[in-house]
Amino acid sequence: MKCEITIIDVLREACAKYADKPAFSALNHTLSYAELDKFSASFAGYLQQELKLQSGDRVAVQLPNLLQYPVVAFGILRAGCVLVNTNPLYTARELKHQLYDSGAKAIVILENIASTLSQIVTDTQVEHVITTQIGDMHRPLKRLALNLVVKHIRRMVPPFDLGSSTSLPRALSLGANKYQPVPVAPDSLAVLQYTGGTTGVAKGAMLSHSNLTANMQQICEHMRQLFGEVKETYAAPLPLYHIYAFTIHALCILSTGNHSVLIPNPRDLRTVVKVFKDYPLTGFVGINTLYNALLDDSEFKQLDFSRLRSCSAGGMALTSDTARRWEKLTGCRIREGYGLTESSPVVAANPDNGVRLGTIGTLLPCTEARIVTEAGEEAGLDEAGELWVRGPQVMTGYWQCPEETANVMSEDGWLKTGDIATRDEDGYLKIVDRKKDMISVSGFKVFPNEIEEVACMHPDIVECAAIGVPDSKTGEAVKLLVVSRDPGLSQDMIRKFCRSRLTAYKVPRLVVFRSELPKSNVGKILRRELRDQESGDQRHQKAAR
Repeated sequence: MKCEITIIDVLREACAKYADKPAFSALNHTLSYAELDKFSASFAGYLQQELKLQSGDRVAVQLPNLLQYPVVAFGILRAGCVLVNTNPLYTARELKHQLYDSGAKAIVILENIASTLSQIVTDTQVEHVITTQIGDMHRPLKRLALNLVVKHIRRMVPPFDLGSSTSLPRALSLGANKYQPVPVAPDSLAVLQYTGGTTGVAKGAMLSHSNLTANMQQICEHMRQLFGEVKETYAAPLPLYHIYAFTIHALCILSTGNHSVLIPNPRDLRTVVKVFKDYPLTGFVGINTLYNALLDDSEFKQLDFSRLRSCSAGGMALTSDTARRWEKLTGCRIREGYGLTESSPVVAANPDNGVRLGTIGTLLPCTEARIVTEAGEEAGLDEAGELWVRGPQVMTGYWQCPEETANVMSEDGWLKTGDIATRDEDGYLKIVDRKKDMISVSGFKVFPNEIEEVACMHPDIVECAAIGVPDSKTGEAVKLLVVSRDPGLSQDMIRKFCRSRLTAYKVPRLVVFRSELPKSNVGKILRRELRDQESGDQRHQKAAR
């Protein structure tokens, strides 16, 4: 299967077919499909006619979930340029690497975070900076009020000096009625999506138009019930600069004429609750930590969930305890799936005709998978091995990193995911754990996901993370870091709870309580950071002796 349409084709058809329907909402303002078409064309015109950017030029976007994001993202693609998604939480070092590595010629950035860019912009190839304020896509009076409050009353915009820059409203004005469609081939580069920042230097996964539109078609075919035409209103708490949210909201939901309600900061649970109150939500896309946090929110528990019929999870393992509690509260089952940045991203998901808790479901149409043992052989049923995948959604490679590409992709197109999986007789896949996260206790393989799954069954544990730490007797031992609801919960109580449910070598040797655990921008617990902290603590202890 090779998709012969571009993201521009998808946008053009959707905007023509659903012109008067709501496309995106944020902060109590809505853009229709017609307005999305108009504004994205204006931004494309600005890039073409005012900045003189050419097809293939890279343009970075550093925005949270605001209405500006779909406007500028689609504008960049319509101009034939390449979208470089950039995390607003990046430090100056991280931002410098991504801008320099991608060779971005322009960047669109929220003023609230522009001070970081001002520190490093002269060390990059960026020639043009377009700044935006939070209220820029609202009506004039609301725009003025929002921007004044954010900048002068709440003082949420640190001072910055970018030299010459253009505001987004001015850019849209300058580009109005100037857009000239350009030929864009389906196999041309659409998005540079950076990944791997927690395992070393971030690499840009090259995702073509056909990679992304193929994945859109695969998802919509595999889960038809999720995307009824002009029937759905989905909350979008995951950032659109993350490829999972981008593919779901900017492609799947958009292509079917449905409505996405953007949530700029999902860590502020009040804003998530408000979206549930203000909109007739039928769908919700999140990850385990967000579902867990909402389940512990007293105001959320009082909401009406009668319209909610579709909930999906990805990004990290969904624990069975969280899934069961969510279904009990809302009446809606969470459908778990699996993907990677390198696969645009979805590879597998629980299908319409059978959701199985604890699995990532079955492969999407036109997707192949192999499970490979350490000996390099094909694994048998229910036997664990590294998951390899192949399909039209798999990236073309890493940007300017041929050696890294060769490390993860075979010559015949197989992507080595680095995840350990099993497959049952019905084709359902289960991710056992990350290959690099596996713990070896006296030669026995221990998967952190299993430890965390069991520990989270304890009613007083909010969330936890299991890591391996050096041990003189067993090589490695399991250390469990816990966020607890009850200050009276002890290490011995947790170990006793785990001992009744796990074989002895899997029981955490060490239990440490934390007020919080480090998380990525989308809320995924960062085991790598916990391991690094553990290594640092051990080095400090040795130095002190």
